Amino acid sequence: METSYSRAFIKNFLGQSPNWYKITILAFLIINPLIFFLVSPFLAGWLLIIEFIFTLGMALKCYPLQPGGLLAIEAVMIGMTSAERIREEISANLEVLLLLIFMVAGIYFMKQLLLTVFTKLLLNLRNKIALSLAFCFAAAFLSAFLDALTVIAVVISVSVGFYSIYHNVASNQSENTDVTDDSSFTGNQQHQAVLEQFRSFLRSLMMHAGVGTALGGVMTMVGEPQNLIIAKSADWQFVDFLIRMSPVTVPVFICGFIVCALVERFRLFGYGAKLPHPVYEVLKKYDQKNSENITKQDRIKLAVQVVIGVWLIIALAFHLAEVGLIGLSVIIFATAFCGVTDEHAIGKAFQDSLPFTALLTVFFAIVAVIVEQHLFTPIIHFVLQSAPSNQLSLFYLFNGLLSSVSDNVFVGTVYINEAKSALVNGVIDLKQFELLAVAINTGTNLPSVATPNGQAAFLFLLTSALAPLIRLSYGRMVWMALPYTVVMTLVGLLCVQYLLPDMTQWFTDMGWLSLPPASEVLMPH
Repeated sequence: METSYSRAFIKNFLGQSPNWYKITILAFLIINPLIFFLVSPFLAGWLLIIEFIFTLGMALKCYPLQPGGLLAIEAVMIGMTSAERIREEISANLEVLLLLIFMVAGIYFMKQLLLTVFTKLLLNLRNKIALSLAFCFAAAFLSAFLDALTVIAVVISVSVGFYSIYHNVASNQSENTDVTDDSSFTGNQQHQAVLEQFRSFLRSLMMHAGVGTALGGVMTMVGEPQNLIIAKSADWQFVDFLIRMSPVTVPVFICGFIVCALVERFRLFGYGAKLPHPVYEVLKKYDQKNSENITKQDRIKLAVQVVIGVWLIIALAFHLAEVGLIGLSVIIFATAFCGVTDEHAIGKAFQDSLPFTALLTVFFAIVAVIVEQHLFTPIIHFVLQSAPSNQLSLFYLFNGLLSSVSDNVFVGTVYINEAKSALVNGVIDLKQFELLAVAINTGTNLPSVATPNGQAAFLFLLTSALAPLIRLSYGRMVWMALPYTVVMTLVGLLCVQYLLPDMTQWFTDMGWLSLPPASEVLMPH
């Protein structure tokens, strides 16, 4: 029987997604204009945020770019925001987009070195708790000096490498086989069980690394984009920022590692899976084979990648250029000195990053709606009108809450600007402003691990090629992040409320903090 045009349209719309999902997205597109024009633009704005979070949550049913993009385009068409406002948001976040386009692609060309290093780590560190702590600490340390997205891109690249090695060997297929195809495992229960355990093992390592980027990223002014914005507003230097954050970040860092050890030890929240012995044997043989067959050309490639790695760390730590441009230099060095000159071979490096770059641009369109419709304004005014003794904890909590549903860079920027305005207008004094700046920074970085859309690194992980391979869904990420979210949020809150004011005063009395004149801080940057 011939298919009707309406049925053909439904089949084409969002492709292989379930019918209930397609109907839901169509319902969103119909409801939004009605709410916007007939009920309340403010309510329609919050509804749009909830709908966009839904598309992120269903990332394994349909990549969020298409449904999220349709919602964003409709928002512009009905007047929720404008193309000009979206352009402004993109301009403000151009560094992040360049980072994604070039740095993630740059890491692709260093995969050989990274896979070698992490394979050695995995084979020599057999204790799962020690391995988890090592992944978490490495991610935290690197995120304090590099960008969290760069660090998570490294770990994703390594995990995809591990998965591909085992999948290809276990399925008796070539290296270029599609690793998403599990048909060769059908009927073999032993192989299926091993693969499922391996997925669980990789999921736990990825989540530990993801949380590690938040634990380290909150500590320094270069750890996250909003940190730099906050530091500039308060006129803090690198050491000032590190010391001022330490009353909150150091206790949270320690407690984060305790959580890492406990969830692994007691196999809680989806953690605790160990590296299956068959996978260990495959990786061990792969490592031995590589060591035996390594040529002089391969050694030169590894040496070149080591030098590029050193250049990458130095360039990022000293901010010799914008992060994205440093990533472009990595691509040029790695391809030029490792013999990659074919356009198609270079193009493969951009396959993982460009879909997410497009998705993030759509995300900025949603942020433009938040700005245009003043969705956060009532909350900001409520916090600023509270008593000074309550402002720190309220700023921390509301920054965390809004960062979990929105973008922590945007939330941090909005709140520090409001706090700066309050300082300029005499609503708060300089001392209170500096304490609020710490509360804003820690609030946007710590509780935001609750959801993938709170942290760009988590969102990148959720929408990466690795997530479907290891069955890492939105809901599973929220569940696995829950123990970290609860502990980090509560410890951070207690430190902000009770430890921060006294410790900051003590640091000042000791002469460890450089105090700029109030007039300098009041000057617009």
